[in-house]
Amino acid sequence: MINILVVDDQKQIRDGLQAMLRQFPLQLDHIYSAVSGIEALELLRQHSIQLVITDIRMPDMDGLELMAQTKEERIKVDYLIISGYSDFAYAQKAIELGAKGYLLKPVKREDLQSSVEHVWQEIQTRMSLSRNLEQLSRRAMETDRKELRMYMQGAAGDETWIDATEQQSAELWSSYRLCLLREELWINQPGASSSHSIESIAYRVYGRHGCICLQHRPHLILAVDAAVDPGIFPAALQTEQMEAITALTSPQHGLRELPGSYTLVLELYRHSFLFPDKRCLLPAHIERLEQQWELPYEELYALFQLTGTKNSGRITQGISSLFHKDVLQRYHIRYTQQLCRAVVQMMEEYERVIRPYMGEEALDLDSLRNLFDYPGIRDYIQALQQQLLRLNQFYYEYKCSYRNSQDLNEAIRFIHENYHKPLDLAMVSNHVSLNYAYFSNQFKKNIGKGFAEYLRDVRLDKARRLLAETDHKIVEITSMVGYESYKSFTRAFRDVMHMQPTEYRQLIRRRHGKEGDYRDSGLQIEQDSTK
Repeated sequence: MINILVVDDQKQIRDGLQAMLRQFPLQLDHIYSAVSGIEALELLRQHSIQLVITDIRMPDMDGLELMAQTKEERIKVDYLIISGYSDFAYAQKAIELGAKGYLLKPVKREDLQSSVEHVWQEIQTRMSLSRNLEQLSRRAMETDRKELRMYMQGAAGDETWIDATEQQSAELWSSYRLCLLREELWINQPGASSSHSIESIAYRVYGRHGCICLQHRPHLILAVDAAVDPGIFPAALQTEQMEAITALTSPQHGLRELPGSYTLVLELYRHSFLFPDKRCLLPAHIERLEQQWELPYEELYALFQLTGTKNSGRITQGISSLFHKDVLQRYHIRYTQQLCRAVVQMMEEYERVIRPYMGEEALDLDSLRNLFDYPGIRDYIQALQQQLLRLNQFYYEYKCSYRNSQDLNEAIRFIHENYHKPLDLAMVSNHVSLNYAYFSNQFKKNIGKGFAEYLRDVRLDKARRLLAETDHKIVEITSMVGYESYKSFTRAFRDVMHMQPTEYRQLIRRRHGKEGDYRDSGLQIEQDSTK
């Protein structure tokens, strides 16, 4: 799209030129008009205009003066000049000033269209070249930043490259701070990162020559002018309601200090978890932290002694005490990391004991292995507490189940002795003096299958033995294994073995004979039937 400005002190000429322009097959965005060079200059200052079609002779400011003034103000615009035969000398001067052509009065439609189309092609070519140059420049800049980022993160740097790169921003690299920004986001929070918005605020605070972006992800890292007060940038972020924690190193000198600065700023970033109330973390905030400690194993053991009890409140209090901020803020962040690992390791040991009992349920201990996966220390402690309370509940149920294991063993013995009689869950739970619903739940958790399924499998196991080892009729075997009717027995047998009882007996005898080993053959038939 192109914007055109028509400048002439005669209204009929302005209107005529605008009418002709609208008839041309051009992608015109807007056609402006002015009666003098002064009015035209004001329009050029206010709007993006690509082409000016102007008369040379006008009152106040003529076309030549307009061209000279826009050139002085560095307003990028092309000109077509309108002149009469007597103004040819002015037209030559206009060409010297950069006019793309001139049109003789009265202006002919075809001459105007040809000139405008020619200028428009030049503009498009120039714009295309400009875009290509911008892309090349951007790619070159991205390559430079990538090399800087790799060098910052520990890649070896060639001395020649270091010197050349340092000279490109000599003033900044002479004294800079490394700045890491951690956005306060929840895990998996939807929405785009605002790192580019934060970066634009940084350029506003430090200026284009006082700030270089070295990394966008996983955290925004900038090299910024050390002469600027370190509190100004965090204050600007707060004003713009950007929720981010800022970590700033002490002033660094020279590009060769960049890898060490990166290590320092990451250390500050990790310590920001200990000081969630500080919006800007500086080296002075952590320099007095204690570097030696002993983990509170006695308190840890006392906490885990509560596991499997109804003391969830005391467990919550124990976690709060272990991770109290007054304790954590005394030591280097490694203390907190070691404490987290110790708690998770003890949870793993307890989980290992009851894992067979838990079935498909499990704790999510993998999510607790890295403190820095969380938005802050409070979020991590909350997640740790939730998993510990789940472990407590599982362990409590496990201990209850263990206490009742003798009752369950007695129930199983009772089933095996009485499978041939009418038997149901109520009869067995009464035999061991347990609540019906509780016994049903515990039976399934410990045995791995429900009471009805277990009783069916016991009866069918006895039936397979009788079919393979005796000559009893199937109707006789039906009552011998506790089924009330021939139909219910054959249906249950077919559902499990995928064949009728008669087929099973024939298959066994055909393969192994009447005196074959039932246990081996029965196992083979079961394997065959499940294929």
